[in-house]
Amino acid sequence: MLNLGGPVQQAVLLGLGVPELVIILIIAIVIFGPKKIPEIGSSIGKALREFKKGTQEIESETKNETESSAEEEKDSKEE
Repeated sequence: MLNLGGPVQQAVLLGLGVPELVIILIIAIVIFGPKKIPEIGSSIGKALREFKKGTQEIESETKNETESSAEEEKDSKEE
């Protein structure tokens, strides 16, 4: 399988190719202007990082609770 890596590979999985991404970029530049694009990109990046961090925290809490309930169940069976 062709490994394009990172965002390009994810875009391909969404059915978006390079021409579609270029068109979306051109539309974004027309709507927001070239000076706003880096600011918008930075804001989106920060939001995605926070979302990923929150998701990882929830996942680790769920895993810890599952492990602790399994240990409690094991201890109650031994008694």
